[in-house]
Amino acid sequence: MGISGVVMVISTVPLFHAMAVWAVALEREFGWNRTQLGFALTFTRIEGGLMGPIEGYLTDKVGTRRMVFIGMIILGGAFIFFAQVQNLWMFYLAYVLMAVGQGIGSWIPLMTMLNRWFRRQRAMALGWSNMGSRLGALLLVPLIAWSIDPDQDRLGWRMTATILGVFMIVIAGPISRLIRNQPEDIGLLPDGDKPAPQPVANAGASDSVSPYEDDFTASEALRTPAFWLIAFGHGFTSMVILAIMAHLGLLMVDKGYQVQDAAFVVSVYTAVAMGFQLVGGYVGGKVPVRLALAFFTSLQAMGVLVLVFADSLPSIYAFAALFGAGFGGRNPLTVAIRGEYFGSASFGKILGFSTVPMNLLLLIAAPLVGWMRDVQGDYTDAFLVMVVTNLTGAACFLLAKRPQKKMAPMPTAAD
Repeated sequence: MGISGVVMVISTVPLFHAMAVWAVALEREFGWNRTQLGFALTFTRIEGGLMGPIEGYLTDKVGTRRMVFIGMIILGGAFIFFAQVQNLWMFYLAYVLMAVGQGIGSWIPLMTMLNRWFRRQRAMALGWSNMGSRLGALLLVPLIAWSIDPDQDRLGWRMTATILGVFMIVIAGPISRLIRNQPEDIGLLPDGDKPAPQPVANAGASDSVSPYEDDFTASEALRTPAFWLIAFGHGFTSMVILAIMAHLGLLMVDKGYQVQDAAFVVSVYTAVAMGFQLVGGYVGGKVPVRLALAFFTSLQAMGVLVLVFADSLPSIYAFAALFGAGFGGRNPLTVAIRGEYFGSASFGKILGFSTVPMNLLLLIAAPLVGWMRDVQGDYTDAFLVMVVTNLTGAACFLLAKRPQKKMAPMPTAAD
């Protein structure tokens, strides 16, 4: 869990969580409008939609360890390229390359690994892992903001991106060597259980039994309504997260605040989310996970509604508290529900395929919000639309009942 949290921090925080502060620095240097800046995160979702099934297949095929190593090398090189950006197409290409590295070496491989290591405590394990990544965001986003603040003479965004890229390349080898793809690799079972000793007479028979025999294959999962409801629910509830990542800093600048104020707000909702990772994991183990997801995603929507009408810094911090609670609580559950419903054998492929409809929705989030702001002059209607999509996602989760696997008919004597 600890290693997965560290990898998530390194791979996702500078790319996604810090987008709110990168955007301010880029707008100041190049004068790009909000729609143009929002398209950067859209291009990362194009990568996710196209590469998700491939990343899932490769994770099941070669394992998380190799995926993390390759992904971190690509991501580090892409950050170095990002530091050389001179125009808009280079900016978009840099974000696509960073997204490729992040996708190969982060979310799908790490979530697959955790789902194979834990079953009884799956939701809580995912909560602990994500809490570690939120702790990293809590520390790293303000540091990046301090370093790249365009109103101060510090490192600047180019040097900061270069340092991040070099660090990722250097750390790729050592951190990937600490990863174990599944508990069976070191003689254990999920949840740290030790294999029960088998009688010698039955050893041959036990060797042929798969620990995943009751799990869904990818094709079986794709034929269930639950798969699609979860994928679209995840997409609808993530649209607002992508919009916040791209536009929160710009929204606060519009309201007269500084980039460091935006970084502190990001830190607050990240800190709250960090604690609610565990709350979500605990609640998901006590009540049906679909009900827990519907509750936390509705809480996330309430936070955005507060942001829409916020007229002071305390009210923006109130948004951060509500949004962080909803975001943090739902985060481990969106992965845990797939493992609970479909099992671990083909988890990488199932998660990869589910990113396709999810990323189709995420494609429009950031540029839509940016376009509406450019046309209307403020973010009010844009984020109200995001509240509606968020509540639509909550309804999808609520309707996603656990599927029953159709068992093959028992062979008869004639067979």
